[in-house]
Amino acid sequence: MKKKKISEKKEAKQRASTRQLIGAKAVTDYSLVTYGQGELVYFIVKPSNISVLSEASIGARIYALMTVLKGVAEIEMLCLNSRESFENNKQFLKMRMEQEDNPVIRKLLEKDQNHLDRIQVQMATAREFLILIRLKDEKESEVFPYLSRIEKSLKEQGFSVKRADKEDIKRLLAVYYEQNVTTEKFEDFDGERWIIPED
Repeated sequence: MKKKKISEKKEAKQRASTRQLIGAKAVTDYSLVTYGQGELVYFIVKPSNISVLSEASIGARIYALMTVLKGVAEIEMLCLNSRESFENNKQFLKMRMEQEDNPVIRKLLEKDQNHLDRIQVQMATAREFLILIRLKDEKESEVFPYLSRIEKSLKEQGFSVKRADKEDIKRLLAVYYEQNVTTEKFEDFDGERWIIPED
């Protein structure tokens, strides 16, 4: 009986679409609609360079964030890479260097790893800070005023923030799921750019 259930689950997973597997039902102009987890609205917060701020200024930023969090209990926070991550590549190169007997090949692998290190240093500040609001049972007429209040509250506390639009959400998903930041415009459907619109 147990084997049959496992087999059925495996079969259902194989039949599931990519959207079902990642839990994303649709991307709207302002949100990500999920399977069973509500509708997610993202606010992109531009980070402050705290290395140049005084201790008092950092304390003020923390207090401002605390004020926002107290005012809106539904807030969730995310910090994502906004660029590619090379950690797996670096681990692979390190493993290859340890296994390699040929000194010339080992030197080339080391140069590759140094190159990835340099790229990663240049992108060290490539983080994306997001405030997430999960809409569940809100009436459609109340959604935009509610989101505008949250955005206003963040701006009043000195945060540089914007509500993520459809393209921003697609870019966030692309970076999160496939580390892809090279695409300028994300398609809604694979191959969409090759379809010539009929007149």
